[in-house]
Amino acid sequence: MGAMEASRAGVRFLTFFLEGEHYGIEIHRVKEIIAWIKVTKIPKAPAYIRGVMNLRGNIIPVLDLRAKFGLPFREPDMQTSIVVVSISGISIGLVVDRVDEVINTDKEHLVAPPKFNAKIDASAISQMIQGDFGVVAVLSLESIFSQEELEKLDNAPL
Repeated sequence: MGAMEASRAGVRFLTFFLEGEHYGIEIHRVKEIIAWIKVTKIPKAPAYIRGVMNLRGNIIPVLDLRAKFGLPFREPDMQTSIVVVSISGISIGLVVDRVDEVINTDKEHLVAPPKFNAKIDASAISQMIQGDFGVVAVLSLESIFSQEELEKLDNAPL
């Protein structure tokens, strides 16, 4: 593929909803999507850690994006999903309200997030996708979870 073709190549994102808001993550970060399953709670874990699950013999921490973003707790329902992603080489399950679709878009439809005042922390958003579907905020997974949090998840005695 030549440089001109590469610049026109589409970029793919998995989109999902949290509290009615449309978010996306780069598809190459997604390992799989599974329907909500009961997770094993971990005593004394931070509120955003829902627990752990066994995924084909691997113990995966399951984190609630609602709690991480300060949104109200919501009981899982038939649309609740766990999106298994890789963050800094660590597999983590992210609980989302509802998975939407995979969007394939051109780089021309990606824009920087707007600048907000100091009261709004937009560091979790790496870019925005504009399209016929509206606007999707693309999450920066490394900005949502600090390196210290990731190291604790990776080294936790589970």
